[in-house]
Amino acid sequence: MNFKQQYVRYKSLVDEYLKECVKETKPKSVYQPIQYVLAGGGKRIRPLLVLLSCEAVGGKMRDALHASAGVEILHNFTLVHDDIMDHASSRRGRATIHTRWDENVAILVGDELLALAYRALLKTKSPHIQEITKAFTEGVVEVCEGQGYDKEFETRPNVSVQEYLLMIRKKTGKMVAVATEIGALIGNAKKKHLSALRRYGEYVGRAFQIQDDLLDIIADEKEFGKAIGGDLVEGKKTFLLLEGFRRAQGVDKMLLSRVMKNGGIPKREVPAYRRIYYRTDAIGAARRFVERDIANAKSELQRLPASNARTMLVWLTDMLLHRTY
Repeated sequence: MNFKQQYVRYKSLVDEYLKECVKETKPKSVYQPIQYVLAGGGKRIRPLLVLLSCEAVGGKMRDALHASAGVEILHNFTLVHDDIMDHASSRRGRATIHTRWDENVAILVGDELLALAYRALLKTKSPHIQEITKAFTEGVVEVCEGQGYDKEFETRPNVSVQEYLLMIRKKTGKMVAVATEIGALIGNAKKKHLSALRRYGEYVGRAFQIQDDLLDIIADEKEFGKAIGGDLVEGKKTFLLLEGFRRAQGVDKMLLSRVMKNGGIPKREVPAYRRIYYRTDAIGAARRFVERDIANAKSELQRLPASNARTMLVWLTDMLLHRTY
């Protein structure tokens, strides 16, 4: 089976759903930017995980389409509000909502996206709809908690690697785990298969974020689609910065401390800091962490019955490990 073709087909189904799911046009101040957000593309990893998790436990992919779109709309809600808080001017090569319109519109659009996410989810026909909605709601709660930690860390001088891992488990990992859990529930999974897919999602979600941290410093700038070293310039407390600081000594430790103290560095200094990450083996540690999480994720998949969907989940997991943007 050509999994790349199947990935494109499933992604197209989600894209088409998102294009058709919002029929309202007025007020334009709400629905024009919502259409803009939902047409913004992206990898659609979370909705695909809903569809494949459903299939991997014997369910029908079409039964999970409403929920998969709900998960993707929810993800876009978090991005719209994150962009306001981060003062981000672009996302996926397009102007952010608060840049193209204004902050008030962006706040309103984010709120509406949250409601639209629930509207899509609640179209799901399943005897487990209460469990599905509970999982979805807990995802919203934890994403907000994760964002709260992220904002706290911006002004805290000392953050541990363990605290960072807690933050990304909530902010990034939880919704990936929710995607796999919801898909499994729609597919009427056995309890052991539901647990395996939830744990799979947790591992993949964490690996995805640490891989993002890595790509920010080692990716090819053209493929990555944005300037390398942005996390350092903005002073973000990433796995690399915190692990590098934990391992560093002498001048290297002092320089990494400066990133946290000053809230970032000039762009011209990024290559010097990349060398520190290599010297301290923070980059090696991040790679090993990602590889370990991916191996554990694939191990969880082996608890599921053999199927094309399970094999495609393995393929998708490897694709995430080897992505370059």
